[in-house]
Amino acid sequence: MAVLLIAEVANGALAVDATAKALTAAKALGDVTVLCAGASCGGAAEEAAKLDGVSKVLCADDAAYGNGLAEPVADLVVSLAGGFSHIVAPSTAFAKNVAPRVAALLDVMVLSDVTAVVDADTFERPIYAGNAIQTVKSSDATKVLTVRTSTFDAAGEGGSAAVEAAAAAGNPGLSEWVEDKVAESDRPELTSAGIVVSGGRGVGSEESFELIEKLADKLGGAVGASRAAVDSGYAPNDLQVGQTGKVVAPDLYIAAGISGAIQHLAGMKDSKIIVAINKDEEAPIFQVADFGLVADLFDAVPELTEKLG
Repeated sequence: MAVLLIAEVANGALAVDATAKALTAAKALGDVTVLCAGASCGGAAEEAAKLDGVSKVLCADDAAYGNGLAEPVADLVVSLAGGFSHIVAPSTAFAKNVAPRVAALLDVMVLSDVTAVVDADTFERPIYAGNAIQTVKSSDATKVLTVRTSTFDAAGEGGSAAVEAAAAAGNPGLSEWVEDKVAESDRPELTSAGIVVSGGRGVGSEESFELIEKLADKLGGAVGASRAAVDSGYAPNDLQVGQTGKVVAPDLYIAAGISGAIQHLAGMKDSKIIVAINKDEEAPIFQVADFGLVADLFDAVPELTEKLG
């Protein structure tokens, strides 16, 4: 069987972590061809060719794909789909925008957030905020799926796949790029960081959220937030971890002032080590924590930050 993996490409650069983790899942399905689509995506294609397990890389270098518009990318994928039994992508915002359109154009179902590959037709995915695992068997001729990257290890390097040019499919003109507003940060990207420090409603204010940021910076980690903290205006929406936010699985997850609602746990419970700091000893977060500290975060977090110095 042949698998087409849609690489995550932004501003001509390959998002190596997301692509390499999705590649691990794709390799269990057959020979993998990676598609890099974007403006000046040659560098991304060369980088993808070095990943272990890639048979071939297709580079669709066209301005129509330069800003991540879903419609032209979906048309491109459909134009290439004929020779592939599976179309795979990491569960990123970009891929979640493209994959349903690809599935609709192919008149097949889309399998989102796959966490395990059972066989070529059968997959596992979480439902009910991660409280149950659904096993799905698809009889579609072409399987379209997105992969939850937090559950797969990244494929290593060492490959030497050939890079071929892919003809652009044309722009259907259904949407137009206007501008990107991107928050710049020196911190690691939240979904791929090895350490994440998150704050919740207990932080109390946007000003106090600096305590979370200082601890994250001391550890060289990313900053996260619960939905309650985001809804209260303590942190921006792109930092939200949970069922309706981002799913993370770092080596270390520190939750400060987070009660542990089921929606938040769905986004971080696969973390390797979970540390909870909360003054409420009955908080649900302690049920999943490897280490729990019953303390006021306004005392504990600054002290921890200082002692790490």
